Amino acid sequence: MRTLRAEWTKFRTVRGWVLAMIVASAAIVGLGVLPGMQGTCRADCGLPVGPGGEEVTDAFTFLHQSLTGDGTITARLTSMTGVLPVDPDPSAEQSGGTGPSAANGAAAGRPGLVPWAKAGLLLKDGTRPGSAYAAVMLTGAHGVRLQYDYTHDVAGPATTPTPQWLRLTRTGDVVRAEVSADGTSWQTVGTAELGGLPATVEVGLFATSPQYSATTSGAFGMSGASGGPTQATGVFENVSLSGTAGGAWRGEKVGGADDSASGTSDDNGRFTVSGSGDIAPAVSGAAGLGVTITQTLVGTFAGLIVVVVVGTMFITAEYRRGLVRTTMAANPRRGRTLAAKAVVLGAVTFATSLPGVAAVVVIGRKVLRANGVYVHAVSTATEIQVIVGTAAVLAVSAVLALALGTIVRRSAAAVTTAIVAIVLPYLLTMTVLPAGAGQWLLRLTPAAAFAVQQSTPQYAQVDNIYTPVNGYFPLAPWAGFAVLCGWTALALAAATLLVRRRDV
Repeated sequence: MRTLRAEWTKFRTVRGWVLAMIVASAAIVGLGVLPGMQGTCRADCGLPVGPGGEEVTDAFTFLHQSLTGDGTITARLTSMTGVLPVDPDPSAEQSGGTGPSAANGAAAGRPGLVPWAKAGLLLKDGTRPGSAYAAVMLTGAHGVRLQYDYTHDVAGPATTPTPQWLRLTRTGDVVRAEVSADGTSWQTVGTAELGGLPATVEVGLFATSPQYSATTSGAFGMSGASGGPTQATGVFENVSLSGTAGGAWRGEKVGGADDSASGTSDDNGRFTVSGSGDIAPAVSGAAGLGVTITQTLVGTFAGLIVVVVVGTMFITAEYRRGLVRTTMAANPRRGRTLAAKAVVLGAVTFATSLPGVAAVVVIGRKVLRANGVYVHAVSTATEIQVIVGTAAVLAVSAVLALALGTIVRRSAAAVTTAIVAIVLPYLLTMTVLPAGAGQWLLRLTPAAAFAVQQSTPQYAQVDNIYTPVNGYFPLAPWAGFAVLCGWTALALAAATLLVRRRDV
């Protein structure tokens, strides 16, 4: 405790260091609330919320009837085709594979299917976007699937693309999905339990197709994104509905834009359903709407540079002025002295940066929304992860700078080394490096710690370009933070060894 008290006294009596910590926190707030990003969203630009409380996309074309109580719908999907936007860059790499081609496409597009284009049977709690549902479908490149309540995705047995017989059976709150090659021998894809499903639901045929997105390569490895809306068309025959059904078949576009190219038709029991959109969790990025709270933390780098400078000076100032001899004479256990410096520096950095990070996340979100930018909602746990994680990254980075300062004993060299190790890999990933190389940097270098700022999850069943540029990191948030902690522990161990071996 005496060593800790001594190091704390050293730190607080140097006004420049204390003011620098306050400036670091203020920089995080100031840069985060500057009115730079502009958008067009206002009060009516929200996303529907699914049964689990998550934001969702719920846009598709639905040919349906009402079903009261238990029942079964069966149909033969005879073909599934689609239209993609014209790709301005033939070398663009899509965010997934391609599916079966369309027989012919719209004049404004080209034939083809995105990997998660969908056509099949759907049972839904009304037609309100965000309501509970279960669907069995054929996809563009992922075979037959059972998907329900937006976040659940179950792969079916391996099948040929089309034609396919599909069947949904409701028994109370349980919906069973099945597939068959001949309409006689059926295989179960999976079951979904939809808690609180009302007595009367809507059931029928649907089609939808999410946004196409592709990465494009530029000079010096820089990449961008291109894309546009797509369309899927399913043709169904032998449609049967058992149970207490009501009314005739009704075609409807649920959610999304009311585009004239989508719709339904009936040719003597041969139904065609065309749709655009998706039924899935909402994501940000190239294929999504809006931004996340991560965009409010642009000031993190300014604050990081300041705390790195203070961290190195906390030890190099003593070397420069010759005071390190007095420090070591007062406490011959040099490793304990270095540990005390690390504890004091880390605690002060965390304590001063945490309020600034919390303030900018709250205020910055309001500023973005006031500017018409849609900001995705996050859970309380995710918000705490981003706020506490960012403050912890700053604290551990300061300790890493302290260790580097102990090793090289020169402020300029230690500051440069720390910034190159922590900030440069991130900046290279976001600017000039190809996506693959950048992701490896964010796995292996201290910059991996910025993963704690990821506030939206990745979903395997959602087409998107999941790259750091779009806010998605290759490591889980706390795994990325652990990489920084590992580098810091190694640097501290090396610094301790050198301190013990050197004369001073």
